[in-house]
Amino acid sequence: MNVIYVLIPIAIIIVALAIVIFFWAVKANQFEDLERQGSSILFDDDITPSKNPPSSDKDA
Repeated sequence: MNVIYVLIPIAIIIVALAIVIFFWAVKANQFEDLERQGSSILFDDDITPSKNPPSSDKDA
């Protein structure tokens, strides 16, 4: 029973911290563009081509 006196304040602190982090994320515009980040993993636009193409085994 004494453990409840410890767990309840810890739970309240964790919930308060989660609420503060959520409001910080909203204020920092973290939720403005939800579609771009989800679709950016589908495209390889950020990969730059290398200057030396990989060698092939056609000459062997």
